[in-house]
Amino acid sequence: MADEIKKIVIVGGGTTGWMAAASLSRFAKGKDLSVTLIESPDINTVGVGEATIPNFVDFNRNLGIADADLIKATQATFKLGIEFEDWYKKGSRFFHPFAAYGAPLENVEFHQYINKLKAQGVAPEIEDYCFACLLAKKGAFAQPNGQSNNSATHYSYAYHMDAVLYAQFLTQFCKEKGVKHILATVSKVTLNVESGMIESLKLSDGQTINGDLFIDCSGFKGILIEGAMGIGLEADDHWLPCDSAVAVQTELQGQPTPYTRAIAKEAGWQWCIPLQHRMGNGYIYSSKFMSDAQAEESLLNSVKGRTITQVKHFKFPKGRRKVIWHKNCFALGLAAGFLEPLESLGISLIQTALAKLLTFFPDKSFNQADIDEVNRLHNSELDRIIDFLLVHYKLTQRDDTAFWRYCQQMPIPESLAHKLAVYKSQGHVVQYADESFQQASWLAMFFGFNLQPERFDARIKSLDNRLIEKNLAQLNDQLQSAASQCLSHQAFIDKHCKAVSDV
Repeated sequence: MADEIKKIVIVGGGTTGWMAAASLSRFAKGKDLSVTLIESPDINTVGVGEATIPNFVDFNRNLGIADADLIKATQATFKLGIEFEDWYKKGSRFFHPFAAYGAPLENVEFHQYINKLKAQGVAPEIEDYCFACLLAKKGAFAQPNGQSNNSATHYSYAYHMDAVLYAQFLTQFCKEKGVKHILATVSKVTLNVESGMIESLKLSDGQTINGDLFIDCSGFKGILIEGAMGIGLEADDHWLPCDSAVAVQTELQGQPTPYTRAIAKEAGWQWCIPLQHRMGNGYIYSSKFMSDAQAEESLLNSVKGRTITQVKHFKFPKGRRKVIWHKNCFALGLAAGFLEPLESLGISLIQTALAKLLTFFPDKSFNQADIDEVNRLHNSELDRIIDFLLVHYKLTQRDDTAFWRYCQQMPIPESLAHKLAVYKSQGHVVQYADESFQQASWLAMFFGFNLQPERFDARIKSLDNRLIEKNLAQLNDQLQSAASQCLSHQAFIDKHCKAVSDV
């Protein structure tokens, strides 16, 4: 057997680096395996509010972190999903929940009953049969009851949190788990002449750090994966239309919503991410259709509350890293590439990449077949995510600006075209391998953009509409009754996890 990995070296801190350190230190428990994190003292953190998806809750629980402790430390609020405003048409809205709609009846998927009624002139709203949607409309929150026998009340949730505070929280957590923390910058990377693998790092304080496996969490620069290993980016910008962002924090006005707001604008969309102590705001836009100055003006004219930070501008890199694992270097976070944050996937992609690394954790031989499989799985995951991001733009009926007219006409991958064609036919949702978003998420888009199939499932063609409507009414009554008993989002936070002091 080849020698086991003994030393893991992480370059870069922030959310990405400390998530890697936390996960790998948990993996290292009971093994002859050390984890060292090198963090530059000169890097200014971005400090925008960060929205997450439900697997983030699981990630922290698996580390042994209590929900309430994390929420208090990061000034977090709860997230039931995302409300999309003005995407289909100006004045429209729909909700993408972390939950399914209804429950299958007679082995036929629930949404087909909605499609049948719509095709025959009845217009039920599918959101009325999703508990998370009803909670969001009421501005309420409750933790899911895992013991409930009613599948219609099952849902998940995520957090809105302060990413800077989260990194600080994990820093202390990891140090207590034995992670060595070095404040210095990398001044030189030494590669093995024969193998091309990283041997050591020379630091600005004069130290030389040797390692077996190196994790690049150095952001857009990719100090190891690109600077030392020469692995560049593969362009994805020919698919996704937005390439720039401007962000600012404001004072929180009123009570925080238990969801993220994504508001379609002239040349992109605006995010509103509520934390306990402030509101995170940003405008994601296409520089082909709007200047940086116009975007900043549009954002500042639309935010509520006094601004409490300076406006920050960002330019997105041109896509994904060609491979995230090369020899003994593994790239995470922005070092691995970037997809616009429309569905809050930044942290999720860190988690899924770490999961792949742990599943195929190497020894010092760094088997190329394992490396190739991780890179294949990662690229397949990104392809499916791009499909889902694109559907937000492609299905719009807005024609009031050049940006939205472009979105209607822009090319899309064959995989997405096939998915749309199958749904348009009979309302069936195609699910590929490595999908990050399951059927309910796609249904949120299809119903939100009013994509009505030509037919519905033939198995329910003869079913009496009155019976369907009766079942739907009973379900809605049950869900409305349950939602009415829940605390408001703010009241739930005040009772269970209010942060001790504002930041």
